[in-house]
Amino acid sequence: MLRFNLIVAVCENFGIGIRGDLPWRIKSELKYFSRTTKRTSDPTKQNAVVMGRKTYFGVPESKRPLPDRLNIVLSTTLQESDLPKGVLLCPNLETAMKILEEQNEVENIWIVGGSGVYEEAMASPRCHRLYITKIMQKFDCDTFFPAIPDSFREVAPDSDMPLGVQEENGIKFEYKILEKHS
Repeated sequence: MLRFNLIVAVCENFGIGIRGDLPWRIKSELKYFSRTTKRTSDPTKQNAVVMGRKTYFGVPESKRPLPDRLNIVLSTTLQESDLPKGVLLCPNLETAMKILEEQNEVENIWIVGGSGVYEEAMASPRCHRLYITKIMQKFDCDTFFPAIPDSFREVAPDSDMPLGVQEENGIKFEYKILEKHS
């Protein structure tokens, strides 16, 4: 069974967004997101990023689709013509996973939001790890990360993951990995 990971930055009040944007500006965290979701061990493959419609359109137009990754948008209201060529439209996560299982160009699959997609993904037996950036303060948010099921436990960081508390623009944050245990 093909598995996937989630990646998210979340503040103390579990906020992940406000008015279709990130509540904070942390360049190094965005670089971490980009590097992590692009990294492959096989240079002939790429990764896929799976996101909901609001998350996709929340990415600045100049930055979408997210480069060097297969972008998959989950929506039941969009038409393929609403998205650029090369962006895959699927009605739900399981359909996206079945399509990905049928091809061999993708190495890793990353769930990148939003809230409803994260909730569905964490409940899936396909979910392997959560890559969480814990933002160590509260922000005004209107979109929140769902409760993390008890089946997830913290594991050792990846070798290229910055360790310990980081700080940028007066905002402290830390990278963590949680893995699903059955």
